[in-house]
Amino acid sequence: MSPRTTATPDRDRRVAMYRTQVALRAFETRAYDLFLENLVKGTSHLSLGQEAIAAGVAAAMAPDDWTFATYRGHAHTLARGVPMTPVLAELLGRRNGLMSGKGGSMHLTSVAHGVMGSYAIIGAHLPIACGAAWSAQYRGTDQVAVCFFGDGTTNIGAFHEALNFAAIWKLPVVFICENNLWMEYTRTSEVTAVARPAADRAAAYGLEPVVVDGNDADAIYAVAAAAIARARAGEGPSLIEAETYRHGGHSRADPGTYRPDDEVESWLARDPLPLYRARLVAEGVGEDELVALEAEVAAEVEAATREAKAGEQPGEDLLLTNVWADGGAAWRN
Repeated sequence: MSPRTTATPDRDRRVAMYRTQVALRAFETRAYDLFLENLVKGTSHLSLGQEAIAAGVAAAMAPDDWTFATYRGHAHTLARGVPMTPVLAELLGRRNGLMSGKGGSMHLTSVAHGVMGSYAIIGAHLPIACGAAWSAQYRGTDQVAVCFFGDGTTNIGAFHEALNFAAIWKLPVVFICENNLWMEYTRTSEVTAVARPAADRAAAYGLEPVVVDGNDADAIYAVAAAAIARARAGEGPSLIEAETYRHGGHSRADPGTYRPDDEVESWLARDPLPLYRARLVAEGVGEDELVALEAEVAAEVEAATREAKAGEQPGEDLLLTNVWADGGAAWRN
């Protein structure tokens, strides 16, 4: 199947999407364990429970499309094909990390994989995604920028500025709101004037309101493929609201105890991984195949852990690299 097709995913692609979801869950579970061992420095933000979004959208993208993510970007980085070892090593602050240990959890970038950065400032990347899309339009390529953000971002000025700019210029950009109901420690509905923070604002920019089950990778793939095809055909931006739920708190330091127990339990019952696995089995995918796939992912996580831990600590020679355009500060003196 061509990377640019908008057809329903075939069996092999759906099995691959399940593998991606398993890999994202296993990676972040291991990252959390390493955090408890004090090997992951500082805080970081997990997307446990939201894996279907990253897997479904990435499967619908072409290799030269661009991903823009928030600080909760581990899953989106891995889903675009970045290997586990450099991402995990980056979380550990090691020289063999994706950014040589300088970026950490919230600044993952791999231009070679179309991952154009994770951004720690809320909403900052939406206008940047517009810039990338504008460059594709200007250069006459058919590349598409896909920009992920949380529900809290919809109350930030950059959200509205980016949507307006994208609509006016008919930019090839797809905005995807990962609505997990909570901003940091505040329920989004308590501080937002509309019930659906992204979709209910789409009409203000001449866009169709699109709401999708963010825990269903097939549903995500379908709406993402349609939006990406629309953007690629020169028909302009789309705004998708994916309804999902993070299993843990806002960050590693947050136990999330402010959330009602019954709410958490109801969403845990909608965990995207077992639901998708059960669907594949019901449609004829063999249990042995899935067990082997899960074992492969487990082995990959173990190998990445060993390799990341074995990485050297960054030295002073890296302090001034990737800071100025010429690679150093000498020109300033």
